[in-house]
Amino acid sequence: METFLIRALQLILSLSILVFIHELGHFLFARLFKVRVDKFYLFFNPKKSIVRAKKINGKWQVKFFANNVPANERPKIDKDGDVVTDAKGRTVFEPIPLDELPDGDWRKYPESTEWGIGWVPLGGYCKIAGMVDESMDTTQMAQEPQPWEYRSRPTWQRLPIITGGVIFNFILAVIIFIGMLFVNGKEYFPIQNAKYGLEYTQLMLDNGFHNGDNIIAINGETTKDRADIVERILIEGKRDISVLRGGETICVELPADFSQQVLAANDNNLFSVRQPFVVHDVMGGTPAAKANILAGDSIIGVNGKSMFIFQEIAKELNESKNSVIDLEFVRNGKVFHSDVELGEDGKLGVSVTPFTAFFPVEHIKYDFFQSIPAGIQFGWETLTSYVKQFKLVFTKEGAKNLGGFGAIGQLFPKKWDWNTFWFMTAFLSIILAFMNILPIPALDGGHVVFLLYEMITRRKPSEKFMEYAQTVGILILFALVLYANANDIIKLFK
Repeated sequence: METFLIRALQLILSLSILVFIHELGHFLFARLFKVRVDKFYLFFNPKKSIVRAKKINGKWQVKFFANNVPANERPKIDKDGDVVTDAKGRTVFEPIPLDELPDGDWRKYPESTEWGIGWVPLGGYCKIAGMVDESMDTTQMAQEPQPWEYRSRPTWQRLPIITGGVIFNFILAVIIFIGMLFVNGKEYFPIQNAKYGLEYTQLMLDNGFHNGDNIIAINGETTKDRADIVERILIEGKRDISVLRGGETICVELPADFSQQVLAANDNNLFSVRQPFVVHDVMGGTPAAKANILAGDSIIGVNGKSMFIFQEIAKELNESKNSVIDLEFVRNGKVFHSDVELGEDGKLGVSVTPFTAFFPVEHIKYDFFQSIPAGIQFGWETLTSYVKQFKLVFTKEGAKNLGGFGAIGQLFPKKWDWNTFWFMTAFLSIILAFMNILPIPALDGGHVVFLLYEMITRRKPSEKFMEYAQTVGILILFALVLYANANDIIKLFK
C-alpha cells in the first residue's frame, strides 16, 4: 500500500506540473494576441471546485469548496413568449446580457480569467473564448464572432495559440534535462566494459544468444550502451547482431518478428550485466541474516558448485526452494561455509552491490553553457526515439501492451527519488507533447490540421463541422483511455 501511495503521489505531482505548463502555453499565446481566456483550471472540476478565484475591478475574489459558476446562458424566448427549440426539439440558449447580471456575479466580468483547482486530480484545461474545444460551449459559438475571441484571429495567430501547449511541454523537458545534466552530468555504462558478458532472457536464448555473450555491433555498427542496443533491436528492427563469445566474434541473426515476440512475452529487458554476487545489505529476519551473512561477503559457491556470477547463483537458489543449502562465501580474504535455510521464494534476503561498483562507468560533466546544447540534444533524441517506438502501437502485440494510468505509475520508483522523478517528468512531458500533436480531433494536432486546411484553401471549416469533429475526437480519446486502462486491469489478474 505504501508503494502504491508513493507512486500515485509522484504520478499526480508529475502530471499536475505537465498539465499546468501545457495549459500555460495556450494561455500565454492567447493573451499575447489579446484573446480572452475564460477559465484556467488545474484538475477537472465537475459541479464544484476546491478553489476558484477571479480579479474583479482590481480586487481578487476567492471562493473555497464552492459550486461552479453557471454558464452565462438562458433559454431563448421567441416573440410569443415560447421557448425556442431546434430541429431536434432541443432548447436553444442565448447569452444573458451583462447589464442584467448583478454586480457580484462573476459572469458579469468576462474580460477577467477565472482561475481554479478542481477536485478530480487528473488533467486540467484552459478555456479560450470563441474556440470549439472540449467544453462544447455551443451558446457562445452560436453568436457573432467578437474581436476578443479566438475565432476572430487570423490563422497565423491561432496556430501558435493551439501549439503553445506542445511547445511549452517540449521546452519544459529540455529545461529539466539541462538542469539534470548541469547538476549531475551524464553517466552511462559502455557495454564493452561488461567483463563477464551479459545474461539473457529466455527469449534471447531461444533466438541464438548464449549467457556470457557480449554484444559488440549491430548491423556492423558498434554499440554504445544498453539503451542504444535496445533501441536498435526493438525500435529500429535491426537484426544482425555481432557478439563476442569465448574470444570469437559470432553473428546472431534475429527473426523479422522479434519485436512482436518481445511484446508478446511482455519482457523488454532482453539482458542484464553479469556481475559478481557481493552482498550490499542484509535485511533482518531473512535466511541470510539467520546464517550470519554480512554486507561485503562475496558468494562463490552453492551446494559444492563453484559459481560467483549473481545471475547463476540466483537461479541455483531458486531451484533450491524450501531446503537447506551449503553457501560458500569470502569474507576479508578468507573462505567460509554456512548452512542457509531457504524459504518458498528461494531468496537469501539481501541486496546486491550494483555492477557499476566493479566495472568502469563513463561520466561526462557539463558546465552551465555546455549543458544547454546537451540538454536540447537529449530532448530531441528522446522525442525521436519515442516517435520511432510509437509505430509499435499499431501492431497486434503493441496494442495489447498499451497501458493507462497504472502503467504510467509503474514507471516511477517505489521510493521517492527526485532525480528519477524529474527525469520521468521530462520524459512524460515529451510524450504529452507528441501525443497532443497527433492529428486527432479534440487534440491540439486536430486543430492544427483544420488550421492548415484553412490556410491552404482560404476557407474556414464551419462551426457545426468543428463541433461534430470535436465530439468524434472526444469519443475516440475516451475509447482509447478506456482500452488502455482496461489493459492495466487485465494485467493485474494475469
